[in-house]
Amino acid sequence: MTQSEARRVRDVVGRLVLVLALMALGLIALSLSSTARAAPAQPLEKPKITIAVGGKPGLYYLPLTIAEQLGYFKDEGLDVTIDDFAGGSKALQAVVGGSADIGTGAFEHTLLMQTKGLTYQSFVVLGAAPQLVLGVVKSRSNDVKAVKDLKGMRIGVSAPGSSTHMLVNVALAKAGLKPSDVSIVGVGTNATVVAAARGGQVDAVSNVDPMMTLLQESGDIKVLIDTRTQAGTRAMFGGPMPAAVMYAPQSFIQKNPRTVQALANAIVRADKWLQHASAAELLKTVPEPYLLGDKTLYLKAFANCREAFSPDGMMPADGPATALRALASFTPEVKPAQIRLGDTWTNTFATQANRQYP
Repeated sequence: MTQSEARRVRDVVGRLVLVLALMALGLIALSLSSTARAAPAQPLEKPKITIAVGGKPGLYYLPLTIAEQLGYFKDEGLDVTIDDFAGGSKALQAVVGGSADIGTGAFEHTLLMQTKGLTYQSFVVLGAAPQLVLGVVKSRSNDVKAVKDLKGMRIGVSAPGSSTHMLVNVALAKAGLKPSDVSIVGVGTNATVVAAARGGQVDAVSNVDPMMTLLQESGDIKVLIDTRTQAGTRAMFGGPMPAAVMYAPQSFIQKNPRTVQALANAIVRADKWLQHASAAELLKTVPEPYLLGDKTLYLKAFANCREAFSPDGMMPADGPATALRALASFTPEVKPAQIRLGDTWTNTFATQANRQYP
């Protein structure tokens, strides 16, 4: 072999060694990258969670039921127990008392907690409109033509202090009446609502679907106020009004951010599922006892309030301010200037959930 041939062989071997080295480095990098991608996420701080809710079978809380039934909580590594109470105020008491970690209820609970020196925060939205209906019972329909005519009457709500009660108080204030001008009766959110309306226990009822659609379809009530639509909500509250949210003490959220993110992920997935669910899918997913033994009626109730569900779990920009105005209109201890509105809600977790589940 000549000297020039030997040099060419060395050059070829050198290039081959370089190529092999670069390939090896690429494989190492790829291996490291794959390992990084495969690395397990940090564990949840509190995978076993208890959620308090007031009237779970109601459509007001349907995203919670969907997340449970479709296994979205389990997908996020959560072991969830849902405790159901007669109304949202009772569920709030469970969270305050420590028997539940998380509350699912009306956004205004976070405002009321601040007046008591406690900071509670909403972190994902289930309802973009309240879905609340105020109706007068059939036997009183000739006497009551407008809210002002309810003075001195008995009004059934899910539980005193709940969102159904709030609707009554806001309506009374707009009509120039005081909360003390009527008598409030707790009637729950299930078949007890129908029994109260038909049995003469109340003169009017403020409640949620599917019970209000049932009473409306049967002719047992005449609707005075309907916030199942965005138009009805704006007419009543003067702006977008957040309804059911998931909330917790701010300290819990700060201490358990991965757990809270997992909860927000599950609810955002449920919110989005409801935007496109067919009648067949809905009936297959909702527990049989929630359907009232009448699937057609349930689907009609769902159609009545479909636009009231949040499309993405995000708090609408003007929603908290609308809720504060509504609450302050009849609650003397709620002074808007003293409320730190930014502490009552966050979109941080819902924003991340939307990135993960576009």
